[in-house]
Amino acid sequence: MRKIDLHMHTCFCDGKDTPEEMILSAIAKGMEAVGVCIHSHTAFDESYCASPEGIREFLGQMKRLKKTYGEKIRIFAGLEQDLYSDTGPEGFDYLIGSVHYLKICENYYPVDHSAEVLGRIAEDHFGGDWIGLARAYFEETSSVLEVTGADLIGHLDLVTKFNEGNRFFDETDPGYLEAAEKCIDALIPCGKPFEINTGAMSRGYRTSPYPGSALCSRIIEKGGIFLLSSDAHKKEDLMYGFDRYASIPDDRAYDSIMKRK
Repeated sequence: MRKIDLHMHTCFCDGKDTPEEMILSAIAKGMEAVGVCIHSHTAFDESYCASPEGIREFLGQMKRLKKTYGEKIRIFAGLEQDLYSDTGPEGFDYLIGSVHYLKICENYYPVDHSAEVLGRIAEDHFGGDWIGLARAYFEETSSVLEVTGADLIGHLDLVTKFNEGNRFFDETDPGYLEAAEKCIDALIPCGKPFEINTGAMSRGYRTSPYPGSALCSRIIEKGGIFLLSSDAHKKEDLMYGFDRYASIPDDRAYDSIMKRK
């Protein structure tokens, strides 16, 4: 298993630790490379992301940290670019394309805030039709690479974050699988890797990573490849669960980023 983790967050957005603390932890873990990320700005919801000024400060700090620790570990500055972000990717080494919101009648609703918020979205806008909500999410996600130009696909089925044990809907429902598979089929031709994201596991929401097993099988069937991401929000969670999924990543998934200076 390659000790590379390209998805984590710091105190510059919704994480706990500083970029330097994350890098020092990665060095202590003997990691080959680390990608310290920040959430792109979304003006309609600034509760979790950095301001444009904060993004500039983050990039300045990452430039310094690369000089300070670059001989001990490969360091990259990553941007988790939301589908509905209003800021560009200038200055970053790579982009993670992610969808955190449903856009409904020009309003934006977060799918990963809490189970209660997601339940209200399902009731208020889909009449309690959870498969309809999932279908809308995957329709939006199918365009994430086209819109963001990202280098990898973040937590493909984030809409299942609070669905452990099929709490709200059956993830084997034909309607759900059809919507997810249609999304996967739209993304595969772009040739970008999908992340196996263990973030919801480390935070206690799930016992398995994103994407779910059925979706992973579809991605493999269609020739897609994976890399491992912890989506860590504190230094202790770097490479969380990687040992359990060490056979899944493909070296090709890391190549385009690792070859960058």
